[in-house]
Amino acid sequence: MSEFFRGIEKIAYEGPDSKNPLAFKHYDAEAMVGGKTMAEHLRFSVAFWHSFKGGGIDPFGPTPVYDRPWDRATDPMQRAEDTLRAAFEFITKLGAPFYCWHDRDIAPEGESLKESNDRLDHIVGLAEQLQADTGVRLLWGTSNCFSNARFTHGAATNPDAHVFAWAAAQIKKAMECTHRLGGANYVFWGGREGYSSLLNTNMAHEQDQLARFLHMAVEHKKAIGFTGTLLVEPKPKEPTKHQYDYDAATVLSFLRKYDLLDEFKLNIEANHATLAGHTFEHDLQLASADGKLGSIDANRGDYLLGWDTDQFPTDLYSTTYAMLVILKQGGIASGGINFDAKVRRGSCDLEDLFHAHIGGMDSFARGLTLAQRIIDDGALDSFVEARYASYRSGIGEKIMRGETNFAELEAYVHQHGEPEKRSGREEMLENIVNSYL
Repeated sequence: MSEFFRGIEKIAYEGPDSKNPLAFKHYDAEAMVGGKTMAEHLRFSVAFWHSFKGGGIDPFGPTPVYDRPWDRATDPMQRAEDTLRAAFEFITKLGAPFYCWHDRDIAPEGESLKESNDRLDHIVGLAEQLQADTGVRLLWGTSNCFSNARFTHGAATNPDAHVFAWAAAQIKKAMECTHRLGGANYVFWGGREGYSSLLNTNMAHEQDQLARFLHMAVEHKKAIGFTGTLLVEPKPKEPTKHQYDYDAATVLSFLRKYDLLDEFKLNIEANHATLAGHTFEHDLQLASADGKLGSIDANRGDYLLGWDTDQFPTDLYSTTYAMLVILKQGGIASGGINFDAKVRRGSCDLEDLFHAHIGGMDSFARGLTLAQRIIDDGALDSFVEARYASYRSGIGEKIMRGETNFAELEAYVHQHGEPEKRSGREEMLENIVNSYL
């Protein structure tokens, strides 16, 4: 069998003093943090599409610049097999426990739905073998219902019912393949589920369509016995002007409206949150507050650019804030931290894939240890608890129990007068976080 990453051994933990660029400085899979290993906390996953199918293209450079040894065969199915074997070699050498895929990433689309399904079945069979050989598991599968020209106007929200039916057939198969491979989750990311112009769009109709689609997906999940979590991934724009899964708040509202909230959780991506005008931790916290934070796509954007740059996460503030949310909700459960990120166009060597993932894994490992220390010390929680103390007794307790009304609150103000001003201590709290970093 071919070795695609020649000369690169399994990436080891060497500690923060190591100068070896192909070693972990902070991610020690077996190290205990808060009663669990780092591996159990972080559940790292490698994204098949960016790392093994990406060619280094960007909005102004549509020509691929990478020369990947797994992408040289003339037969598309041989390329698919080579790519899958390369992916498992990489993931095994990296030491990540999971991977994720779109259906059209792992198997090329055929001339018909049947041919596409047959190709997918063949590659899934190989994936079964490679999973058994390596111990690498599938974190989640999803379907690419946005690249083919048939999906120009959307998939589940397309004005043509024929396209809606095609998307249903494609996602049906992708869900079945995810189930076959023991996937822990299945993700719905509507790459074109939105509108470009309101002049030709019936928004209410399209949202009703999308809800019917998701209800059918829930029905199929139960029919095939898939016990994994269904996830919706918010994204505000690009390529459409406005997508119906704009951000965490929009998705949660949609799920409530259409009686789907009990069936789905959210897969939050950092770069999508920032494109929506939020921070990563904002959308994480919003989803977590509803008990709906299911998984994470770990990356970052460039604040000077207006598109989804999908850079690897290296901001320790961001990873620390993210891990504070995850730890406080008791972990990520069946989800994980998936590197939906790509090396830069100029980072064209195979070794660069390792450097990028090592940096991301080390950044989240540091975020984990810092967040656990902050929680253990009560450095932030004690202040927040004290800030809301007035709601645990007296009139505040009555407010939260629903035992008062406007008239009583008016009388309270007449009796007690002007409230005392209290500082939010933002700068002090930022300094506390800085003291840990």
